[in-house]
Amino acid sequence: MLNVLITGSNGQLGSEIRKKSVLFPYYNFILTDIEELDITIATQVELFFNENNIDVVINCAGYTAVDRAEDEPDLAKRINYEAVANLVRECKKYDIYLIHISTDYIFDGKEHRPYREDDRPNPVSSYGKSKLAGEEAMMSCLDKGMIIRTSWLYSSYGSNFVKTILKKGAEKGELDVVNDQLGSPTYARNLAATILGILPRALSTHRFDIYHYSNEGKCSWYEFAKAVIELANIPCKVNPVSSEEYPQKAPRPIYSVLDKTKIKEEFGITIPHWRESLRECVETLAKGEEWKA
Repeated sequence: MLNVLITGSNGQLGSEIRKKSVLFPYYNFILTDIEELDITIATQVELFFNENNIDVVINCAGYTAVDRAEDEPDLAKRINYEAVANLVRECKKYDIYLIHISTDYIFDGKEHRPYREDDRPNPVSSYGKSKLAGEEAMMSCLDKGMIIRTSWLYSSYGSNFVKTILKKGAEKGELDVVNDQLGSPTYARNLAATILGILPRALSTHRFDIYHYSNEGKCSWYEFAKAVIELANIPCKVNPVSSEEYPQKAPRPIYSVLDKTKIKEEFGITIPHWRESLRECVETLAKGEEWKA
């Protein structure tokens, strides 16, 4: 039985992996968050790895507040780079396979085609720069492991765009949402299932690689928000506005659609369309009505 350490297990992706873990009884999941393991503290990470027999690490921890990172670049760097470097050091020492989650925001958005894994990163925000630094910490040291870049992550857990739109839509009659930034929403439940599903084959390759994963299709934040409102049957008008009309502290890539050909072909997986997955998530949320809390 493989011992699989999950860091950031209370976040969106970590929570979905926790839920899916019962379907994988041949893995012993060690579920941790900052209370059990603060990966920004090197000595704590070293002690944890020394005391636990770990075979695989799935790092779901991360600083994801894109705008706040402009005011807290040091904190973003500590969580998205230094913490990753701590994990990399121990994984190297004990020959452990590391899966790290990264982001589409490492790209500048100037391309007009889906980004491939070998495209040159050029982040335009503090958040994106901190995530790229985390990737570089892995690439410079590990000869086996995986970086998975994803985009526009949402779920029924934690704070995210879908839950924000549901809450604000229920409170207001109108919402203004940016319509000139294009990407692909990703349901964390789909990503969690994919990671756990491809893990056996990934481990057998004994190499380091980078993959892109998001739901199929592309949309603007406006189209995404409009779909959320419609699926939830909320009487709220969604207005398209430009990025100039809706200024945000952190610059965003205008186009950050990810090319998923590599992960689909190498692992033989199919990926749901974002509208299909969004429907599932909204229905899940409607049952619990967590977004109204």
